[in-house]
Amino acid sequence: MRVLDLAPVIPVVAVREVAHAVPLARALLAGGLPVIEITLRTAAALDAVRAIVAEVPELTVGAGTICSTAQAEQAADAGAAFLVSPGATDRLLDAMQDCGLPFLAGTATASDMLRLLEREITEAKLFPAAAVGGLALLRSVSGPLPQLRFCPTGGVSPANAAQYLALPNVGCVGGSWLAPAEALAAGDWPRIEALARAAAALRPPSERGADRPAN
Repeated sequence: MRVLDLAPVIPVVAVREVAHAVPLARALLAGGLPVIEITLRTAAALDAVRAIVAEVPELTVGAGTICSTAQAEQAADAGAAFLVSPGATDRLLDAMQDCGLPFLAGTATASDMLRLLEREITEAKLFPAAAVGGLALLRSVSGPLPQLRFCPTGGVSPANAAQYLALPNVGCVGGSWLAPAEALAAGDWPRIEALARAAAALRPPSERGADRPAN
């Protein structure tokens, strides 16, 4: 599985109530986004992963904000299909590789990127994208490091997502706007479905990456 080719936008969501997990997943799927990243920033996160895996198997569920070996193992045990981290220390990379799941390790510098390439990892997260240079940084590294593809996350919005997706080294973007906190709290699933539909229309995932090797 190539995480970067699942959808043009990966919804990045902090689920605070387990009861929201399944209807959220169904709303995203109905809107055309078959993937979600549940961030491990809340007490409900791992149970939310379990619930979606059990009840919405058509949706690919990832676990994000993986910052430790323990979190990588817990996410894998909960049934996550992929992992996402904000950074790429050697210990964290070891832990995610040991889990055997696809993952997107966070990068912010050329040294981070080279650390991944030394391990023959070619798919990564750029985080926090806007703060570390965003579009300009991605254009700059595409020359010396053409084998890397990214999921920029952090400061990506409906206003600039298409600009990121137009870059040849961007496979998808991470978006927190797909599930606004107020929509989750209110159970406004039609709104989330509409946001997902708009994001899914940004660019068919099959347009990029078909000829790229997996990690």
